[in-house]
Amino acid sequence: MKTLAVISRKGGAGKTTLAINLSLTAHLAGWKTLLADIDPQRSASDALRARGGSGPCLAEINAGKLFQTGAHAEHDGYDVMLIDTPAAPDADVAVAVNSADLCILVCRPTFLDIASVARSAEMVRRLGKAGLIVLNQAPSKRGGFEPASVRQAVEALRFCGLPVAPIGLRARTIYQQAIARGLSVGEWDAATPAAREIDRLWGHVAALLALDGHGRDARAS
Repeated sequence: MKTLAVISRKGGAGKTTLAINLSLTAHLAGWKTLLADIDPQRSASDALRARGGSGPCLAEINAGKLFQTGAHAEHDGYDVMLIDTPAAPDADVAVAVNSADLCILVCRPTFLDIASVARSAEMVRRLGKAGLIVLNQAPSKRGGFEPASVRQAVEALRFCGLPVAPIGLRARTIYQQAIARGLSVGEWDAATPAAREIDRLWGHVAALLALDGHGRDARAS
C-alpha cells in the first residue's frame, strides 16, 4: 500500500477538494482506496457522505490514530491511502508527513500561499519525505499565454526545494459543483478541462508512487 498526504497550511487553497478528487479518481480506476480524514473540520467526510453510490472507504480519525489506521488498511489489502490533513497544529501535519510515501503540497499563485508552502516544504525535506507541489486555482491562460501571476508563482516555488507538478489546476466552478454532490469532476462531466486536469495529475502521482493501474508496486513486477 502507498500513502499520500495532501497538505496546505493556508486556508482556502483547495486541499480538501483535491484530496477528494484524487481519492475518487483512484477508486473509479479500480484501486482499493481509503481516505483518512484527520482534519477536524471533516469537510472531506461531509463530501463523501453526499455520494449516492459507492466510493472510497472513509476513516474519520485524529492524527494519533493514523499509524494504526494505515496498518489495518495495509493488512486489509488497500492499494492506496490518502490523508486529508489539517492546517494546524504542526505536530499533526508532521505525523501525516511521516506516514506518507508522497506529500502533495497545494498552493494558489499568491504571495501568502507560496510563503506557507515554503514552510511546509521545509518540513517535508527535514523529515526526509518525497514531495510534490501542485499549483491550484490558477487563472486560465489568455490568448494561449500564462498570466504573469502563474509564471511568477511557478518560478518562486522552484526555490522551495521540491518539484512542481507539470499539471496545474485552474480556477473552475465545476470543482465546487461536483464536490457538493460528493462527485469528482470526472463523474460530473468527463469531457471538461477540469476532468482532464485531475486525470493527468493522478497519472503523474501514480507514476511517482511507482504503482501500476491496479495499485500494485510496479517495481515488483
